[in-house]
Amino acid sequence: MELSEMQARAAELEQQISALPAGSVTKKTVRGKDYFYHRWTENKKRREKFIPADELENFRTQIERRKALEQELKVLKKQLPKAKPANLSAFTTNVRTGEALRSFAASVRDYRRRECFRQLHDIVYGEPQDKVFILYGLRRTGKTTMIRQIFAEMSDTQLAKAAFIQITAKDTLADVNRDLKALEAQGFRYVFLDEVTLMEDFIEGAALFSDVFAACGMKIVLSGTDSLGFLFTEDEQLYDRCILLHTTFIPYREFESVLGIHGIDEYIRYGGTMSLGGVHYNETSTFASKESTDEYVDTAIARNIQHSLRCYQYEGHFRHLRDLYEKGELTSAINRVVEDINHRFTLEVLAQDWKSHDLGISASNLRRDRTNPTDILDRVDLAAVTDSLRKLLEIRNKAEQTVKLDDVHAAEIKEYLDLLDLTREVDVLHLPDVSTKSSRTVIAQPGLRYAQADALIRSLLLDETFSALSLTERTAVQQRILTEIKGRMLEDIVLLETKLANPKKQVFVLQFPVGEFDMVVFDPEAGSCRIFEIKHSEEAVPQQCRHLIDEQKCAQTEHRYGPITGKFVLYRGESQEIDGIQYQNVEEYLRNLA
Repeated sequence: MELSEMQARAAELEQQISALPAGSVTKKTVRGKDYFYHRWTENKKRREKFIPADELENFRTQIERRKALEQELKVLKKQLPKAKPANLSAFTTNVRTGEALRSFAASVRDYRRRECFRQLHDIVYGEPQDKVFILYGLRRTGKTTMIRQIFAEMSDTQLAKAAFIQITAKDTLADVNRDLKALEAQGFRYVFLDEVTLMEDFIEGAALFSDVFAACGMKIVLSGTDSLGFLFTEDEQLYDRCILLHTTFIPYREFESVLGIHGIDEYIRYGGTMSLGGVHYNETSTFASKESTDEYVDTAIARNIQHSLRCYQYEGHFRHLRDLYEKGELTSAINRVVEDINHRFTLEVLAQDWKSHDLGISASNLRRDRTNPTDILDRVDLAAVTDSLRKLLEIRNKAEQTVKLDDVHAAEIKEYLDLLDLTREVDVLHLPDVSTKSSRTVIAQPGLRYAQADALIRSLLLDETFSALSLTERTAVQQRILTEIKGRMLEDIVLLETKLANPKKQVFVLQFPVGEFDMVVFDPEAGSCRIFEIKHSEEAVPQQCRHLIDEQKCAQTEHRYGPITGKFVLYRGESQEIDGIQYQNVEEYLRNLA
């Protein structure tokens, strides 16, 4: 067997082995009955999993098959010459190979994996497709970590054929082309290029990666934070020769399973990035303060759009934003639009949501609180406080404007925020007036929205309008408003995640002349629907389902959207059924969305 055939066989064996279960089958006898388990070692810990009787024979066959392939690979490796380390001095760009990659991956070896990691894994180890794989998304959403996790699980043979190129702004496509040719000549098979859009000539020359190197069997993975740059590249250069994987949106179930953080309130406050989690990721949250949040909006969002504008040769995509860019005011304008979206959200909460809650119940609950009872809601005119805050907010909005934006500018910026997956629209429909339709903007990174709303309320409560209130009263008012904001944010989170998990169904808010269903999930194929109330409460009280049991609202809904197959209250308490209404824990609900 020639050397090239031996290397190809070794790679094939490694791929087959990775698809088979490791470890062994063990037997335990309990009260005279035999039970079989799969036992293996993972992260230096012994693991066991029960094997059903009807799967036992097939499982044993796979275990034995793996052992046979491992023995064949061991013999084959002894015949192969040891891989020579790459000559790094021959490269123009920053190329890492061999043991440098092992060190690069060491610290993330035990990190939990994002759900989208499987897609990256299958591309890297699957059959060549003459396509490049693009891993893109806003900062701190796990892109580079996933690449390092790929390196961490590579065998020695695979790692010897892998390279990681860290692109900088001084690199050019010619530099990268030269280094890729050198890597190809040395037998490298897996090449990852990080922050590839930093090259100013990337967008117009990106076809090089698919047409030359991927077409020759090399696995090319491009990653970076410039989401718009990648989208323009697909549109103008790569077409159907690339596979896109966007990492920006991180649903609650991943926030919980990957970071090890539990609780919907934690997700409301910090969700949206992979930068909180202590054991698994960084200790510092991106959205822990107003300053860090503003920095993220600036560097992860505003500069993303600016960079694409600077590097992209077809200015028609940016139309009216060109003037703002040339005057150095684009970043300010983008920040303004993001803040305005959140300010409008805060206004809606103060102007509408507050009215829909029973203040009497809240006052009673606060008076009976076991740890800190207070009669604050009996003594403070919350309606007047809210009205003052709302008026101040409108004034503050106008006073903070540093760039005069017209509707065209705002619409174009919003268009790009949608492309970045930062914002999504949820329909708001009406009955019986079906001709009325509106929408509400959901920020896909809840921590960003909460941090800005929290900072806004804190600053407003320091206004002289509230100087007559004591510290205790100001604190109580602030907490009450933030609780309302959390309640509205919980609605938005559930609506967004339900919509994304049900692409073939319609998910919307349904409003009536008085009251609304917080969420309706309409299945056009089945001709039926489910209706939901969403409450940021740990207690189940009759008031929560008053709309769900309203006969007129239900009759109008069934006339338009078919039979109602389920009525649900999503809340933070225990799952239970009360008088035909399904009370479901909202964390369980979000965790089970697929």
